[in-house]
Amino acid sequence: VSGRWDSASSSVSLSLSGAVRRWREEGRVAVWLHVPILQSRLIATAASQGFAFHHAESDSCTLTLWLAEGPSRLPGFATHQVGVAGAVLDESTGKVLVVQDRNRTVNAWKFPGGLSNPGEDIGDTAVREVFEETGIRSEFRSILSVRQQHSHPGAFGKSDLYFVCRLEPSSFTISLCEQECLSCEWMDLGELTRTKHTTPITSSVAKLLLYGHREGFDKIDLTMRELPSVYTGLFYKLYHRELPESYRNIT
Repeated sequence: VSGRWDSASSSVSLSLSGAVRRWREEGRVAVWLHVPILQSRLIATAASQGFAFHHAESDSCTLTLWLAEGPSRLPGFATHQVGVAGAVLDESTGKVLVVQDRNRTVNAWKFPGGLSNPGEDIGDTAVREVFEETGIRSEFRSILSVRQQHSHPGAFGKSDLYFVCRLEPSSFTISLCEQECLSCEWMDLGELTRTKHTTPITSSVAKLLLYGHREGFDKIDLTMRELPSVYTGLFYKLYHRELPESYRNIT
């Protein structure tokens, strides 16, 4: 159970300290205090009552106070960022779309990509980022790999998840975003696996793609199914290797 106190209760004679005392008496477990940015003067008052920052957004911040016994069991705020890249493979030529970032000290070849927006599916992020950087339209086919790293400088010292997706192109003429990219081209997969001018993850995924292109993508793809959530009206995406039909139809 949690309690809430905000600036709307300023008209009430009960002070914050009195409110905290009352919530303790009521057996409240925790308090979430939402402070709009224009009323940030309340933060010092809250801190004097034991509140601590939980997270901040563009127009407000949220503080918490644990009222129950023992250490706080409130969940922390988001600790990970999610990056997504799109490996756009033209199966007819065996060439894959690669870019060089403009703002990197080393101009290594890599797959176009960026950070996923809140509420955006992984495949949709890959398709969007590829189009924004290169002008190439594509369709999501599978997830090829997931990288996990921690204490990442580019993620404000938090943890980082980076997905690489296999995409199928529906256009082929490059329209480079010069603000983000120094160059972009369709490169032969074999060349990408051998070049030293690339990142380790790009080289690894290129070899994975080459294997799939030669031996069949069923050997490397994590495909997606949409399933109903336990929460009414909601759905989720499940990514996994494709099951044989005999197993898919088991009831």
